[in-house]
Amino acid sequence: MDKETRIKEAAARALKEAEARKAKANPLDLAQELGGRDGPEPIRFGDWEKKGIASDF
Repeated sequence: MDKETRIKEAAARALKEAEARKAKANPLDLAQELGGRDGPEPIRFGDWEKKGIASDF
């Protein structure tokens, strides 16, 4: 078995394991944030923007 085939098989196993973990995970029960930002979560996307000024942390 060549290296490329082993890599493809390992990637397929990893994807299958990730899907199983995701299906098994419980959804988070988070409280609604009051006065929070609209749009995508800035921590996840790495940009904070307020009144047209963006800052990167």
